[in-house]
Amino acid sequence: MTVNSRPGRPVVLGQNQYGKAENRVVKITRDGATHHIKDLNVSVALSGDMEDVHYSGSNAHVLPTDTTKNTVFAFAKEHGIESAEQFGIHLARHFVTSQEPIQRARIRIEEYAWERIATSEANSQFIGADEVKHSFVRKGQETRLTQITYDGSSWEVVSGLKDLTVMNSTNSEFWGYVKDKYTTLQEAHDRILATSVSARWRFNWTDDEQKTPHWEKSYEQVKKHMLQAFAETYSLSLQQTMYQMGARIINHRSEIDEVRFSLPNKHHFLVDLEPFGLKNDNEVYFAADRPYGLIEATILRDGCEPRIPVDLTNL
Repeated sequence: MTVNSRPGRPVVLGQNQYGKAENRVVKITRDGATHHIKDLNVSVALSGDMEDVHYSGSNAHVLPTDTTKNTVFAFAKEHGIESAEQFGIHLARHFVTSQEPIQRARIRIEEYAWERIATSEANSQFIGADEVKHSFVRKGQETRLTQITYDGSSWEVVSGLKDLTVMNSTNSEFWGYVKDKYTTLQEAHDRILATSVSARWRFNWTDDEQKTPHWEKSYEQVKKHMLQAFAETYSLSLQQTMYQMGARIINHRSEIDEVRFSLPNKHHFLVDLEPFGLKNDNEVYFAADRPYGLIEATILRDGCEPRIPVDLTNL
């Protein structure tokens, strides 16, 4: 068997990582008859002193990816899941501090929300309870996200969401843009503005000496300010609206220094109804699937450096 090794070869190993991706863990917390659900998709990526396994195939420094999977499920029992961020912090700290070759851990988590199903009084009485507290329906608004990175001394927590679809049916215009011989788009002074929000925000919590943010409250408040800014901005461009969404978050949430958005413009075009003798007074639209405008930007607290990767919101 031939073993490739580094000596004498003009090739070197670059950045590398390994782990177990997309571990679906559902944790049920039973508080008497009232149950609570946390539904996560957890991906683990580990890096550090891993040259030997790439150069010679030695697994002496390799923690099996199956072990990382088992750790995710065991930690759901041992530590519970207070929030996606806190669960990711427990995992990252464990991998870096328990395995000497592992110098950096990145935990990515998607969270799927559930809400209780309201039941009729008749059915509740039938099963002998005043209220059913163990039945849920998946919320379909968005997927919550977080990425935890730990190198043994400092933390980086970037949370966010994707697939949050929003629409303003008026108070949006688009005109005064550059026109050349290929321009056919007509100026609009009353249009639908719709997008599917993909956003990430970076916390300024970086070490254990700092007070830990209230992760659940922070998420709720960030989403609230984001939606309020979308609704309350009279929009002359999607860029303007996006900036206001980020600025509102930075101005109201002191624990966050950076926000990055990737917003596809979900185009709605007026349908020509004149062939049918009908006037379309901004009532009937065709919702275009593709192609779509893609608007992206980072909004920062003054004096802060951008750290959220440009393409992270497209993952």
